Amino acid sequence: MEKKKEKEENILAQASILMVAGIVTRIIGLLYRSPVTSIIGDEGNGYYSIAVNIYTMVLLISSYSIPMAVSKVVSGKLALKQYRDAHKVFVCALLYVLVVGTLGMGVTFFGAPFLVGESQANAIPVLRILAPAIFISGFLGVLRGYFQAHGSMVPTSVSQILEQIINAIISIGAAVLFIRLFAGGSEKKVPVYGAMGSAAGIVGGVITGLLFMLILYLSNASYFKKRRKKDKSGVDSSYRSIFATIFLMVTPVILSTFVYNISTIIDQTLFIDVMAFKRMESRAAAALYGVFSGKYYVLINVPVALANSMSTAMIPAVSGNYALKNYKRCGQKVREAIHFTMMISIPAAVGLAVLASPIMQVLFPQRETIHLATSILRFGAISVVFYSLSTVSNGVLQGIGKVNIPLRNAAISLILHLMVLAPLLYFTDLNLYALVAATCFYSFSMCLLNSISVRKYLGYHQEIRKTFLIPAISAVIMGLFCGLFYEGLNTILMAILGSVLPIRVIILCAMGPAILFAVVIYFVAELKLRGVTENELINFPKGRTLVRAAKRFHLL
Repeated sequence: MEKKKEKEENILAQASILMVAGIVTRIIGLLYRSPVTSIIGDEGNGYYSIAVNIYTMVLLISSYSIPMAVSKVVSGKLALKQYRDAHKVFVCALLYVLVVGTLGMGVTFFGAPFLVGESQANAIPVLRILAPAIFISGFLGVLRGYFQAHGSMVPTSVSQILEQIINAIISIGAAVLFIRLFAGGSEKKVPVYGAMGSAAGIVGGVITGLLFMLILYLSNASYFKKRRKKDKSGVDSSYRSIFATIFLMVTPVILSTFVYNISTIIDQTLFIDVMAFKRMESRAAAALYGVFSGKYYVLINVPVALANSMSTAMIPAVSGNYALKNYKRCGQKVREAIHFTMMISIPAAVGLAVLASPIMQVLFPQRETIHLATSILRFGAISVVFYSLSTVSNGVLQGIGKVNIPLRNAAISLILHLMVLAPLLYFTDLNLYALVAATCFYSFSMCLLNSISVRKYLGYHQEIRKTFLIPAISAVIMGLFCGLFYEGLNTILMAILGSVLPIRVIILCAMGPAILFAVVIYFVAELKLRGVTENELINFPKGRTLVRAAKRFHLL
C-alpha cells in the first residue's frame, strides 16, 4: 500500500509524462512555425504574435488558472476522501467557465479594435479569429485539472499533443487558403490574411483537445460515480461554499498570472510606440517584433515548457501533503522538482546559445533577419533558467495556498522591468536587444522573489551544489564540446556534400549528431561530478535504462 502511494505521489514520474508531451508539442510548434513564417513572413508573424499575446491575456483572466485551481482543490478533497465534494468542485468549475468564457469571448471579439489599438490595426481580424478559443479553453481546462487531481497526467499530455498536431495542420493549410482566397495577389494583404489563417489553427486545436477530454471523461463517468457512492467522510459542502472556494482560489491566481504575463502586452505596446516615435514604419516595427516573438520567444519557450510540466505535476502532491500537514514530505517534493528542472533548463540554455546560428538557419532562414534572430537568442538564452525556476516556484506557492504571494512578486518585478525597459528603448538604439535584456531581468526578479517567499512560508532551504553548481559546470563542458563537434562536422560535410545538398540539409545533418553528442557529454559530466544519484536517475524518463547504461560504462 505504501509503495502504491509512493508511486502515485512521485512528482518526477508524473512530470516525466507531461515533460514528454511538452517536448513533443514544442517540437511540433517549432516545425510548423517554420513553414508558417515562410508563408506569412516576419510581418505576418508580428500581427499573429500581437493578437496571440492579447488572446493569451484574456484567456488568463477567463480560464487559464482553472486547471490549477481544479487540480489543487480537488486533490485536497481526494486526499481527505471527500469524493462528493470533489465532484461538486468539478461541476462548479464548469459553471464558472461557462459564464466567464462567454464574457471573455465577447470582449475579445467586439473589443478587438480597442485591445489592439490603432497603430497595429492589421492584428484586429487575427484577434477576432481567436475569440471562440477563449470560450472552449475553459471547459478543456476544467477537464484537464480534474484528471490531474486524480494523479493522471496522461489525459492532459495526449490532449496537448493532439491539440498541437491539429493546430499545426490547420495553421499551415488555413494560412495558404486564406491568402489564396482573400489576398487577391496583394503583397500587403498576404501577412494579414496569412496570420488570420494561422490563428485559425489554435481554434481547431482547442476544439480537438476538448473533444478528446470529453470522450475520456464520459468513458470514466461510472468510476467517478462509484467513488462518490463510497464516500464515508460525512462532508457535504454546499455549492455556494464551493463556488466561494473556487472564486477565492482562482481570483488571486488570475491576478498573479495576469501580472506575470502582462509584461508581454506592455512590451509589445511600448516597443511599437517607441519605434513609431523614432519614425520607424509600422510594418517594419511589426516585422521586428515578429523576430522577437515568433523566433526568439518561441525557441526559449521549448525548455520552459518542461518547467510548466513540472509545476503542473507538482501541485496535486504538494497540495495533498500540505493539507495533511506533512511539511517535511512537501519540502522533499519541492527539492526534487527544482533539482529536476534545473538539470534540464541550464543545459538547454547553454545549448540554445551555442547552437543559435544553426538552429535559426534550419528553422527560420529569412535572410533579412537571421543574424539579428541568432544574436538575440544567444544574448537572451539565460532567461530559460530564470523563467523555469520562477514557474516552478509559482507552482509551489500556489500549491501551499499562498496564491497572493506570486501576485505581489509579479507586480514588483513588472515595475522593475518597466524601469529597465523604458529608458533602454527611448534613450538607446538597442531596439530588440533592449527588449531581450528587460525580459531577462524580469524573469530573474520573479525567480529571486519567489525563491525568497518559498523559503519564508515553507521553511524550505534550497540546496545549491547539486541543483545549480554541478548542472552549470556540466553544461559549460557540454557547450564547449558541442560547439567544437558541430563546427568540425559541419566543415567536413560542407566540403564533401556542399555541391550536392542544400545548405540547410547539411546544417541539420551536422546539428543532429551534435545535439546527441551534447546530451551524452552532459550526462557523463553530471554523473562524474555526482550531480545525480542512482535513485534520482531512476525517476527520469527511461530512468532504469539510463542507470544500466551508466553502470555499464562505470559512471555509477
